[in-house]
Amino acid sequence: MIDVIGVRFKKAGKIYYFDPADKNPKLDDYVIVETVRGIEFGKVVIADKRVDEEDVVLPLKKVMRIADEEDKRTVLDNDTYAKKAFSICDEKIVQHKLDMNLVDVEYTFDGNKIIFYFTADGRVDFRNLVKDLAALFKTRIELRQIGVRDEAKMLGGIGPCGRMLCCSSFLGDFEPVSIKMAKDQNLSLNPAKISGLCGRLMCCLKYENDQYEDAKKELPDLGQKMETPYGKGHVVGLNILEKVIQIEITEKDRVIEYTVDELIEEGILTTQATR
Repeated sequence: MIDVIGVRFKKAGKIYYFDPADKNPKLDDYVIVETVRGIEFGKVVIADKRVDEEDVVLPLKKVMRIADEEDKRTVLDNDTYAKKAFSICDEKIVQHKLDMNLVDVEYTFDGNKIIFYFTADGRVDFRNLVKDLAALFKTRIELRQIGVRDEAKMLGGIGPCGRMLCCSSFLGDFEPVSIKMAKDQNLSLNPAKISGLCGRLMCCLKYENDQYEDAKKELPDLGQKMETPYGKGHVVGLNILEKVIQIEITEKDRVIEYTVDELIEEGILTTQATR
């Protein structure tokens, strides 16, 4: 087991582990660390954690120092420079007639690199744009194409639920979301109702999916034939969380509701018969 701290460089960004060394950073402290991108400024979101060596990539980078007021001013200055760089790059994109949409600009803490995030429908030849930007800013330039989900995470917004987007508020990583999750939760499959601002399936479909999958194991399938006191029928509806089954009696053209417990008590359904 080794001692680590978790550092986040962006709000709702991915958490990276570092060796606290002898700096003893506390929760919510700001620290200066070395990353593959260079020297970075981050916030401690996990403190005094012990993990197995197999769970991290060794050797861990060490915390260089606790950030001081000068470091914080540097971050604010970088944010100001980034806004100016955004305007300049946007103008250059128009000049070069490139089919791309600039989303965000970020200065690394040490100022050795400027990263321009953009979206585009396909590949973009931005070599001339990079040359212009490098000549203007006299530093390393990186143009990084991102997807629509990453764009929503960076820009933020308000979702259909009326709350701030999960991806920009607290989700560190995107998890796979499928249309099957919407089907299992008996949601409308209308794309407008199950899609987020990014146009992709809403991340929150994943939140309750495990509970729905567990609940479904106790229920019969839609269309499954049943023998009831009222005659033969088949399952036409399921309320998964309430564990209510609707059975249509074929001969009487009648729909009867049962709970799972009632079906088991009447011997219509056995626990072995459920999945």
